[in-house]
Amino acid sequence: MPNSKNTALTPRRVRGYLGWLAERERSRSTLKKYRRDLDSLQTFLAGRPLTKTALLAWKAQLGERYAPATVNSMLAAVNGYLVYAGLSQLRLRPLRIQRQMFCCRDRELTRAEYLRLVQTARRRGDIRLALVLQTICSTGIRVSELQFITVQAVERGYAQVNNKGKRRTVFLPRQLCQTLRRYLTGQKKAAGPVFTTRTGHPLDRSNIWRAMKELCRAAGVGARKVFPHNLRHLFARTYYAAQHDLVRLADLLGHASTATTRIYTMESGLIHARQIEQLGLLVT
Repeated sequence: MPNSKNTALTPRRVRGYLGWLAERERSRSTLKKYRRDLDSLQTFLAGRPLTKTALLAWKAQLGERYAPATVNSMLAAVNGYLVYAGLSQLRLRPLRIQRQMFCCRDRELTRAEYLRLVQTARRRGDIRLALVLQTICSTGIRVSELQFITVQAVERGYAQVNNKGKRRTVFLPRQLCQTLRRYLTGQKKAAGPVFTTRTGHPLDRSNIWRAMKELCRAAGVGARKVFPHNLRHLFARTYYAAQHDLVRLADLLGHASTATTRIYTMESGLIHARQIEQLGLLVT
């Protein structure tokens, strides 16, 4: 049995774990996510110690509320903490996920819907949001990488992005650079990140997520489709449809494996169904 002194999941222990991760250069977005996941477990435990029984009950609750991929990402955060705390024997197995051939239609953001979001943001006078959407979607960057789109990057035509212990070059389309230069002139900004809050801090995931959720209602686009990462998926599908080069797309997205990239290029089954209809193999 593990030492009972180590099985209490306290805020102090969580801070220690996050500090340990920060020393190992884990990204700020990863630290925020791990904190949320550990807070979720802490709320569930309600002061009870960490035991296999309690962890399995929490895992079961997650399975009722979230998609399997989301559950597994939360389990990864907690398993990391358990190793850090010397409680490796309590680690949880991830859920087995059958490989999907198609993405859900109600989560597939189309090009037309994306353009409608941009146009609606412009019409509402939210030029910053319209440009954020276009910057993410035209480059395929992660929302956490938006901070690397700086005034200097716009002038150069490319950004140096540091994420997950790796650096990659992200090229900015010429038209995007021209539009961003006009925006920067209006903002009288000469250095630093292009997109900031009123207090000068870089926009973060929560700022953009909230703004997009408000925008989707005005644009008439389903809320399940409208979140920052879906813009990255739209970039991936559009690029792959045009170039059919999975290896280069993986490089552009910063993926270590093309298996991950293949997930990004999934389309809804509707397109595949239409292709089958056109085979002409039925006699009527």
